Amino acid sequence: MRSFPERGRGGGERPLSRLTVPAAALLGLGVGLLFPQNGRLWDSLNRALPAPPDGRVVVVGVDDTSLRDYGPPTVWPPELYAQALNTLDQAGVQTVGLDPRLSALARTPDLAWVFARPNVVLSSTPGEPLAPLEGQRLPTGVVTLDPDASGVVRRFRTAYPDPSGELLPSFSRQLAVSAGQTVPLDPQPRLLRQFRRDASRLAAIPFRDVVNGNVRFGDLQGRVVILGVTAASEPDTTLLDPAGQPTPLPVLQAQAVSTLLAPPPTRLPGWLVVLLAVAAAALAAWLGGLWGFSIALGTLGLAAPLWLVNLWFPGVTVSVAAILGMALVALERWWTLRTLGTRDPLTGMGNRLAFTRAVEHRWPGRAGRPLGLLLVDLSGFRAVNEKYGRGAGDEVLRDLAARLQAQKRRGDLVFRWGPDEFAVLLDNVGPAEIGILSDNLTASLDGLSYRDLPLRASVGAATTSPETSTPADLLEAASRSRYRMKYGQAQRE
Repeated sequence: MRSFPERGRGGGERPLSRLTVPAAALLGLGVGLLFPQNGRLWDSLNRALPAPPDGRVVVVGVDDTSLRDYGPPTVWPPELYAQALNTLDQAGVQTVGLDPRLSALARTPDLAWVFARPNVVLSSTPGEPLAPLEGQRLPTGVVTLDPDASGVVRRFRTAYPDPSGELLPSFSRQLAVSAGQTVPLDPQPRLLRQFRRDASRLAAIPFRDVVNGNVRFGDLQGRVVILGVTAASEPDTTLLDPAGQPTPLPVLQAQAVSTLLAPPPTRLPGWLVVLLAVAAAALAAWLGGLWGFSIALGTLGLAAPLWLVNLWFPGVTVSVAAILGMALVALERWWTLRTLGTRDPLTGMGNRLAFTRAVEHRWPGRAGRPLGLLLVDLSGFRAVNEKYGRGAGDEVLRDLAARLQAQKRRGDLVFRWGPDEFAVLLDNVGPAEIGILSDNLTASLDGLSYRDLPLRASVGAATTSPETSTPADLLEAASRSRYRMKYGQAQRE
């Protein structure tokens, strides 16, 4: 005698929740592949959490006071430049970089001899020739700060492609290389690090003080010095730094050099970003509820402390993946509520309302595709509930639903009709076939039991005919057939 297996959950349609986690993982995979970088997040962290100033870079600025004392740089005597450079040499600076205005003067025959020093780096604006005068061997770089449409400088480059495609080194790259840093030529924009304001670092020493020797040599020894015009009265001397503050161009160049001298940031490899996005989405879908928000906020908040240790964490990507996982949970809940009125929660089958709608939908086409109906009930089910509890009865119903689902043909539908009754709506079945299908189903359910309790399935069958005018007539015919079968079984016992 065949018996129902004892297990926690039986057959029936697979719940939608079983699809949510893999679907969330696929969404996380897509997010991780499409958005591995978080440029806007890193820009925000750069502004909110500036790095400590790099003391190796010093700006000597031609400020308004220097212009008031000496006049514009174009009329300064060569001895004034020579005196300033001699002071820097005596202080033991490592490199002196000249901004484009002073570099233009250094290329004139009258001043070329003043700046002809091995530790001087010239600069030029994009499109200007880099080559110094004949006989000069000074390294030269292109000033390639990249302000956006609002004038804020958030990016810079270490190389500038000329019209022929050749990569020309940038001014900041040449200064970093002169300081012993290995910096490849790269035309791709990179983030300009924001540094905290500090009067003792990255501050502009007045040019006049350098000329007069009113500086501490210890503040200049071994430093990279950028000599440029910082006077507010001069046009085109300032841009906005990453924090949106007006900043002299030499100071922004100092920030670019400091960025290159600092340890390079650690970025997560692409495969790890994808893995984290998949894990966040799948975990949010698996936990359900509002856990997705917690995961999203946690991963986004993790970006700030990791930024402080120079690890650029793609918190937005992982957070979006978690939110998408939670959105799938919400979609699953919505679908469950939408189908709750037509779905039996125990077996996953349609209920009586679903049966009524299915019959009404197929009824107009019964002339070309006759409808059949099998009504199945289970005798002995009450005894299972009374002896082993409702959990055992639920187990029996789920397994019976799974057996019916396995026996049905393509196009047939199975419904839970009552507490221990099921209905199978057959598609395109005539009087000759309905008996065979009924007998096959009866044979497949014969000899059932649960532990020591026998169970008996009764199957009633009916099909539409010219005399069947309403769905109620079809249901009544199947019910009469089922009662006749039960009576016959009782007579044989």
